[in-house]
Amino acid sequence: MTASHLLVPVPIPDRVAELIGSCIPPHIVQAEFDAECAVREVRRFRGPRLCIEDQADREQALSELAQANKVLAAHHPRLALRPGSSW
Repeated sequence: MTASHLLVPVPIPDRVAELIGSCIPPHIVQAEFDAECAVREVRRFRGPRLCIEDQADREQALSELAQANKVLAAHHPRLALRPGSSW
């Protein structure tokens, strides 16, 4: 039995990453990239007081995240990302 906190991250060689990526449909790879960018944007705009422009940017990033998650969840439900997730 292994504990996930004891696992050491191991870098994946570029060739192996390319082989893994070639098995995933391109629209899923794009949705994953879009979701990661949107999560990064949502995290950037957090705080108790945001100006109107920052609130609008945060809402836009949440909208983009929802769209990307819809595509990811249609492919596999566990692929969806959340703004607070570490993945």
